[in-house]
Amino acid sequence: MQYRKIHIIGGPGSGKSYIARKLSTFYNIHAYDLDDIFWDRLTNAYGTKAREEDRNTALSEILNKESWIVEGVYYSWLSQAFKDADLIIMLTTPKWIRHWRISKRFIRRKIGLSTSKKETLSDFLELVKWNLRFDSDNRIRIIF
Repeated sequence: MQYRKIHIIGGPGSGKSYIARKLSTFYNIHAYDLDDIFWDRLTNAYGTKAREEDRNTALSEILNKESWIVEGVYYSWLSQAFKDADLIIMLTTPKWIRHWRISKRFIRRKIGLSTSKKETLSDFLELVKWNLRFDSDNRIRIIF
């Protein structure tokens, strides 16, 4: 079976972007990082949300395509993506690996090895806290 609409979810640092790139190449389907439409990429500040209307429009445009791979964990915002997906992949990467990956990503951003916006130490600590809660809170809500 050829999947045409794939939704990948998981905690921060779980490997969503990596898996999306691999599946995109394998199935020849464009992958979309939902962070790119959830967050305002036009501002210089890290962690600024896009306007709700703008992100809803962008998401609708993606979901109206014949095929897509989306990756992100914004479950309350993505109900239609869950309904439309042929395949939903939930990554259950161990918490310590996710911590390692988000720490490594933060350091790479701080020293300029990544082109994305540099978050502050406070932003990083918020992400670590969210990662700590993900398995017992966010993942449970996604499943149900």
